[in-house]
Amino acid sequence: MVHGLGGIWWTMRSPLVALAEAGFHAVAVDLRGHGDSDKPPRGYDAWTLSGDITNLVRALGHSSAVIVGQGEGGFVAWTAAYRRPRAVDGLVVVGSPHPLAMRRAAVRPGDQRRALVPRLLSDQAPRLPERRLTRDGAAAVEEMLRSHSGPTWPETDDFRESADLLRRAMLIPKVAHLSLECRRWMVRSQFRPDGRDFRHTVSGVLDQPVLAISGAEDRFVLPATVRESAPWARNFRSVEVPGAGHYPAMEAPAETSRLIVNFARAAISR
Repeated sequence: MVHGLGGIWWTMRSPLVALAEAGFHAVAVDLRGHGDSDKPPRGYDAWTLSGDITNLVRALGHSSAVIVGQGEGGFVAWTAAYRRPRAVDGLVVVGSPHPLAMRRAAVRPGDQRRALVPRLLSDQAPRLPERRLTRDGAAAVEEMLRSHSGPTWPETDDFRESADLLRRAMLIPKVAHLSLECRRWMVRSQFRPDGRDFRHTVSGVLDQPVLAISGAEDRFVLPATVRESAPWARNFRSVEVPGAGHYPAMEAPAETSRLIVNFARAAISR
């Protein structure tokens, strides 16, 4: 299980427990540059991050696994399925369209472009985005959680606990800078040969089953954009979680965990 921007393994704790209770070897990671993981200065392109995940599968004694990715963690999961297809039994992407579906939505006028592109572009500036993330005890992390979630979760004690933990994680030295490096690579690579190579690599149709989970109230990555990923997977299913925004695993943990466990059972038994 792979978290998104500003996250750590904690954001996947509910499906982590549910999968373990269902008998799976369940693992939630801190991506490089985040939380308790190492913080090398380089390696935040999609190739390297996805390699970290598939190499971890093997390091844990398995030849393959179901990969679950939320937000930008889903971007890593999609890449892993193309880069090392034999290591990926299936994909669960949470609020994370196929990279080419997201690219199309980002350049096409509409709600998705307005929600996504201004923030992506503002994060390309040097130093200022890091300062924004860490100012006032990383208050921007809590504001991001609040603005991207559905209407009910921000009023709960669980939200306050999660926001406090993720704010503290963002204040770990180097995390603010390194957590933005993948997002910067996504934009800057569009104009470089590595971006062209990436688009070519992920242009095929996946044989692995894909479950795409969206929060019905997600106004940052729209459920319609996620559904547009269907052409890139032969076995694609999309589900909307009522009342949830961009973080269904935290906002609606029971329903999201149920979906993931059922998918994992089906994917492993293929």
